[in-house]
Amino acid sequence: MQSQTRPSSSGRTLEHPAPDEIRLESVLHALSDPMRLQIVRTLAGDGGELSCSVFELPVSKSTTTHHFRVLRENGVIQQFYRGTAKMSLLRRGDLEGLFPGLLDAVLASATRQAERLGDG
Repeated sequence: MQSQTRPSSSGRTLEHPAPDEIRLESVLHALSDPMRLQIVRTLAGDGGELSCSVFELPVSKSTTTHHFRVLRENGVIQQFYRGTAKMSLLRRGDLEGLFPGLLDAVLASATRQAERLGDG
């Protein structure tokens, strides 16, 4: 297994799957949880990298950390340290290259569902 790392300003690195290691069923698993889908929707809406501290999820800090780890380990996001902040970035290019249209379809469906259910 060949994983990628992204250099960080703090010297700490996090393991990420290489694009050729990302599997459809793993991405779908990562996106199947409402909290993880909310994280991805926030990252997609921002279009850039966000500090993990900006996400206000209605779960404990350890559970939030777990959700970010699942997204990272399954190739949906990249994470890296900038100083003491852990930054997250959607791997839109990798996902689009591997599974054309999947991320946009999931995000559009999630938005329609949120509107239908009144979840914003």
